Amino acid sequence: MNQQESGQLEDFFPFQPHPSSTNELPRILAVANQKGGVGKTTTTVNLAACIAELDYRVLVVDFDPQANATSALGIDPRSVETSMYDVILNGINLEKTILRTEWNSLSIAPSNLDLAGAEIELVSAFNRERLLDGAIASVISEYDFVLIDCPPSIGLLTVNALTAATEVLVPIQCEYLALEGLGQLLSNVERVKTHLNKELYISAIALVMFDARTKLAGQVVDEIRSHFGERVCQQTVPRSVRLSEAPSYGQPIIYYDSSSRGAIAYRSLAKEITGGT
Repeated sequence: MNQQESGQLEDFFPFQPHPSSTNELPRILAVANQKGGVGKTTTTVNLAACIAELDYRVLVVDFDPQANATSALGIDPRSVETSMYDVILNGINLEKTILRTEWNSLSIAPSNLDLAGAEIELVSAFNRERLLDGAIASVISEYDFVLIDCPPSIGLLTVNALTAATEVLVPIQCEYLALEGLGQLLSNVERVKTHLNKELYISAIALVMFDARTKLAGQVVDEIRSHFGERVCQQTVPRSVRLSEAPSYGQPIIYYDSSSRGAIAYRSLAKEITGGT
């Protein structure tokens, strides 16, 4: 990390532990990183499945037009009758859009390619930053955890997600340039907190795509921990072929290969996030 990037992080990241209890339910987490290819959707889907396995009621909100979270949970985005596009732009009640997955306590509000046009259509929409907030508020009593899979960009969709959430979970890959652009993300989180959602805070940073065979991965982990302290989850998620394969079968890793390293890691990460043991 260069000196300028380091300065950005110090300017925008609240290093002190957040004063509120992170175990108070319900919890709404935006899984966000404006850098693509960092395991954001993989983390959303697998963490949601592992939290549901702990007997919490979990809703995944697929707010990415690529709809990868939808397909990773076994649902064909082309087959859904209503999607998050209809909720945000057409006023459809979120409850009518939610689908139960085949796994207990795990539901999804699906996305499809229609959502790609939402960024433009939202520009002229009334109360455009709070549409997702209102939608989730209508169903939040039915869930313990809501995980929002954000697009890999800072636009109106991500702003909606940050306005609806109370927490931000940031996945960071354990690779060179891992912190590239993170200062800008933290800056935008701070802006949303100031102008739209005073309850928003960064609750956790998840280290993913960790390759123990390389010295660089360990150096990246050490650097991230030195900057973000206790906000960094203790469990790292390894780079894994099985994790990469699972979405193509429409299954979270704990059901695709329950004994794999990825399944073990995400189960441990879920316990950290929920405050369990």
